[in-house]
Order: sequence, then structure tokens, then C-alpha cells
Amino acid sequence: MVKSRNSQKAELKVKEGDFRDLEVWQKCRDIRIKIWELCKSFPDEEKYRLLDQMIRASRSSTSNIAEGYGRYHYQENIQFCRQSRGSLYELIDHILVAEECEYIDNSLSEKLIDEVKTAIAVLNGYIKYLKSRKENS
Repeated sequence: MVKSRNSQKAELKVKEGDFRDLEVWQKCRDIRIKIWELCKSFPDEEKYRLLDQMIRASRSSTSNIAEGYGRYHYQENIQFCRQSRGSLYELIDHILVAEECEYIDNSLSEKLIDEVKTAIAVLNGYIKYLKSRKENS
């Protein structure tokens, strides 16, 4: 069956996705938003200390996924995903510090850490996918 010229043009107009379509980016974005909201309740003395570090780590997780997505080679994308994973582990440490400083209670700390660990698991799956694509290209 031959497609008409109009149906071919319609297929070309289909919007190509981007990093925002990735489940891992969406999970990290949800965490970033929760961290931002949480940090609003921290004392002013933490503005340029723990608060700043938590926000930076949460932002780094999404920005590294986005930057890696924009790279041409799979290996570059993988490297940026690894940096994102490092930022997520850093965020776990900051959450623990926030609990130790009694800015958050244990139940909230555990809930946030579980969400971060879930994002790490999804990110590990994405890295594995990228590695298989690299090997098969």
C-alpha cells in the first residue's frame, strides 16, 4: 500500500519527544520539587549551607539527565547519568543531615530516601538500556 503525500507529511509532523518523556527524569523532577518545598521550612541560618546543597543536588539530578540526553554518543549520555546518580546519593546524605539537625522527622526522611532510591533504581535501568544500545549500535 502506497501512502499519499499528505499522510507522509502528517507523519513528519509528529512531535519528537525529549528528556521530559523519560520516567527517570520525571521521578527526579518530583524529588526536586519536594526538596524545594521542604527547604522553605528550614531555618534562615541554613540558607547557604544545607538548604543550598540539597537544592543543588536535586537540581543536578535532573539537569545531568537532560544534558546527557542531548549528547550525541551513548557513552556521553551514560556518563551524565552516572553524575546524576552521584547527585542522588549526595541528596540521601543531605536528607540524613537534615534529620540529624532535627529539621525533618524520621518518617519524612525515610519516605524521601525511599523515593530517591526508587529514582536511582530507574536510573540504573536507564543506564543499562543505554549500554545495551551502545553495544548494539
